[in-house]
Amino acid sequence: MIVLIAFKLTANKKQIDENNKPEKKVAVKIPVKYATVKEQQMEVSIVKTGNLAPFKESKVITTSSGILQKVRFELGDQVHQGQVLAIMDNRTAQLDLQKAESNLSKLKADVQTYTELLEGKATTREKVNELRQSYSDAQVQVDQIKKQMSDASVKAPTSGTISAKNMEEGVFANAGSEIATIINLSRTKVQVNLTEGEVYKIKQGQSVKITTDVYANAVFPGKVSFISPQADATHNYMVEIMIDNIQKSPLRSGTFVYADFSQKSKQQILVIPREALTESVKNASVYVIGQDNRVVLTPVQTGIETGGLIEITTGLKSGDRVVTSGQINLKNGTEVSLSN
Repeated sequence: MIVLIAFKLTANKKQIDENNKPEKKVAVKIPVKYATVKEQQMEVSIVKTGNLAPFKESKVITTSSGILQKVRFELGDQVHQGQVLAIMDNRTAQLDLQKAESNLSKLKADVQTYTELLEGKATTREKVNELRQSYSDAQVQVDQIKKQMSDASVKAPTSGTISAKNMEEGVFANAGSEIATIINLSRTKVQVNLTEGEVYKIKQGQSVKITTDVYANAVFPGKVSFISPQADATHNYMVEIMIDNIQKSPLRSGTFVYADFSQKSKQQILVIPREALTESVKNASVYVIGQDNRVVLTPVQTGIETGGLIEITTGLKSGDRVVTSGQINLKNGTEVSLSN
């Protein structure tokens, strides 16, 4: 009986000890998706919208006051630089010119006469110098009146098309009045705003493809003619593109267009999917999967972004595996199970 009781107690103790043993922890592998860091040819993809503006736009300004005696243009007329577009009434100036030229002729004769008298000591040098000064002043007056008469002919400051006519014949115009507007559409330009990240990817003289919904299948070649060295209040940079206007598909000022700066380069860059980044582009980092399938949080520096991919300039090498989905459950050293 004693032996039986001892045996029973021993068996119960073994059972109790077995039950009290700590359970073995089984490591849980976090399922994640991943992508491999790869090299590919760089492609800059920048498409902006803008409006066409004329190559030149000039106001036709009067330089003197008077009545518009003749207006020699109509809306839509093609004019060339220097062409007389209007004539101001200059009859008063003509009368003033006749008087001034008559006075100039008289003073010229007086200077000649008194110069001869001075040689014979029949007059003083002061008198001769006074007449010469008067003759010089009269010559200036004649030149000024001739300039006024010349200003009466209002000329085109540039070649182009009359797009606005502000005054008609017979009205009085003050000096500095706008009587017309001329636009030159032999070439057109597009102004677009680029961000800081975009403006450093283009250069002066770079080719740009211009398209518009007006001509669905037409591509107008353009070139970057100006890149602003100064950002505006919104930290954008103004870029100007010049386009040759073609007769077959003429472009008009104000037309809505698309400017495509996209280009490829022979340079190879490292890229990963954008969703691999755990934080913003400025503080970018990724989870790199090691050979033992454990992850390491690695800071990286990024470059251009295109087509869902982003350039990695430092921090990774070709062939590295980075987590693209499931990062929220990870920390340094976490073991993962892979799917792609």
